[in-house]
Formats: sequence, C-alpha cells, structure tokens
Amino acid sequence: MSQSRALADTALHSQSRVESVSDEAGRLAAFRPPRSAYIHVPFCRQRCEYCDFTLVVGREGLVQRYLAALERQLASLRTPVEVETLFLGGGTPSHLQAGDLAQLLSLLRHWFRVAPGGELSVEANPLDLLDDARVRVLVDAGVNRISLGAQSFVDSELTLLGRDHREEDIARAVEQVRGGIPNLSLDLIFGVPGQTLGTWRRNLERALELQPRHLSTYGLTIEKGTRFYSLRNAGRLSAAPEELEAQMYELAMDLLPARGLLQYELSNFAEPGWDCRHNHTYWAGQTYHGFGPGAARYLQGTREVGHRSTTTWLKRIESGEDPIGFRETLSAEDRAREAVILGLRRVPGINRSEIQHDHGWDLDELGRETWSQLKTRGLVETTSTGYRLTRMGRLLADSVTVELVGSE
Repeated sequence: MSQSRALADTALHSQSRVESVSDEAGRLAAFRPPRSAYIHVPFCRQRCEYCDFTLVVGREGLVQRYLAALERQLASLRTPVEVETLFLGGGTPSHLQAGDLAQLLSLLRHWFRVAPGGELSVEANPLDLLDDARVRVLVDAGVNRISLGAQSFVDSELTLLGRDHREEDIARAVEQVRGGIPNLSLDLIFGVPGQTLGTWRRNLERALELQPRHLSTYGLTIEKGTRFYSLRNAGRLSAAPEELEAQMYELAMDLLPARGLLQYELSNFAEPGWDCRHNHTYWAGQTYHGFGPGAARYLQGTREVGHRSTTTWLKRIESGEDPIGFRETLSAEDRAREAVILGLRRVPGINRSEIQHDHGWDLDELGRETWSQLKTRGLVETTSTGYRLTRMGRLLADSVTVELVGSE
C-alpha cells in the first residue's frame, strides 16, 4: 500500500467513528471525526512584498493541472463527507477565472457537503470582486463568507506592501458582494514601515465605515524569503518600533469593540455571532482536513502539510506519489500543550474541563510554576473555567507562548 493510500485510509477511518488510542504517556485521547476542511489555491496575480505563503505568480497555465490533481487528492476520501466549515485560502482563490472558479467550487461541493447553517469561506482580492462573473459564481455556489484582503486604506501603504488595488477598489468590491454574501470580513495590517498611529486609526475608521461583520488585524511580520526580508537586511527597510506597534494594537482593542466588533481572538474582531467558525477549529485543537500544496491537515494526532512547491505537489500527485512535504505525529502531552497554546489565543481563554476531557491532562500539570509566574507578572489571569491572557498578556502573547513551550 502506498503512503498516500495509507493516509487516505486513515482519513476515511477517522470519519466513521470516534477513535480512542493510548500512547506512551498512558493517556487516552479521543480523536473526533473532522468537521472542517481547508483547500489551498496557490495562484496569485503577484507576490506581495511581505508574503511567504505557498503560491505561484503568472502560472495560470497550471490551473487545469491543479484542478485535476486536487480532484485526485480529494478522491482519497473515498466518499463525500459532511463538514461544518469549508475554507478556501491561498494564494488567492478569487484570482481564478470565473469558469475555473466554478469548476473548483463544484468539485469541492461534491466531496464536502456543508451542513445546514455551515460556513463556506473564500479569501478574495478586491480587484477580483469587481468582476460580476466571479461574484455570481461565488453566490451561486453558496459561499456565505468572504475574507477580503484589504490590508490598508492608504494608497502609499498599499504600494509599499506590493498590493495591486487601491483604496477606492475596496469599497467597490464590498458593494459587489454585499447583497449576495452575508458575512464580510476585512483583513488589515498594522506596523507597516512608515505607518503612523494616525494613519492606522484612519484604516480602522475606513474599515468600520464599510460595516463588515468581521475584521482581522495582523501585525506585520518580516519573514525570511520575502522581499521585505531582503530589503531589511540591505538596510533599505526599517520595521516599525515595537512601542508603536503595541500602541496600534491597543487602539484596535479599544476602538473596534466600542463600535460593535468584539475581540474574540488575538487578531480577530466580530459582531456577536459572526466569528470565523473555521478558525475556531484550529484554536480548539480539533481535527481538520487539508488539501492542496502547502495545506495542513490534522488527523488522528498526526499533522501533515502538502509540499510547499506547487509544481512538486503537482508532479507527485500525477505520478501517484505521496504529495505530503512534512509529517509529524504528536504525543498526548504535545497535543495537550498545543491545545493550551492555541486556546490562549481566544479571548475567553482555556477551558480546564475541555483540556481534561479531550486530552486527559490537568491544565496545571502542563506548567504549574509557569502559570504562577505568568499570573504574578500580570500576563495571565484565572477565570471560572481556566486561564486567559490579560490585556497586557495579549500584547506579549508571543513571549507567553515561548514560556509555556519551555515549561515542558
């Protein structure tokens, strides 16, 4: 049996029942059938200066090969499955021409039946949504959530980031989807080189004027392999000062809830009832499907990531080889620790009983002294159900994570 076939059998088996397994720590872990799926669409019009995601630019000739390969990979499921959330990310899924986009969505709707009331999300670029044909395809396919990569409402910032749209395009794109897709989310980036607290406030205000149900605010990170990384190393780009970046984050934490978008996770704000349900799957440490180059999936305690090279991923599937580029099986303790770290991202924090029920570990057992130290320093506080980050803790979340990882 080939490795890819073995993975398919594991995925199928995990959907038929809740499977309990014991591991070296003597813990009992229950793996629930996946109720979420992520599909990675690697095509983009251009690569942004800060982007290190799996994507290809100017390779539209690969689209049909991608769709055929994705269909072969999805066939490993053996039978269509029901999910509560289906998320198309990238890359830029909306970059596909209307006909190709329709083909992709038809394929996905065959293999994944979105449950009544479920969430079908698509990441989109503003310029793509100015095309009526693309918008009709999305609406007809039942897409009910759009994550729009606005990033900024200041044209000079958009130019620096390498975005291909301008401020006016964002509002036009929002109007295009407003009537047919009920849940609109906007993405914004803060800490852009040269950005001031005033221009960041303007970004937030302009976003609020468009009345999105959901807003994500991401601090700019300069990753190795990006254009920004090279520019910084050459002394031609300076990252925003940490103090200014903290002020920008605090502004978002104050302004957005005051306007009705409540913070429910470190980077995410939403009207009550409009959280991104798909992302809650990750933060709760639940299992999920993942298909496409660079896509992660988490099944039966094993995390697998598709090869990050789109062409290598294509060639492997076309030749019947395993398209997975990375694979690791977590111990019961590692799974529990990861659930704690991910759970802390949520504003309500970690639920002690969930960690005990899902992973068989007492929350304090996973770093008793560390919890005490974090509370003493005002980074974590006790709740009726467990622990959560304080406001200061949210500002220093990366440091908290490092300490919890080091408490093994």
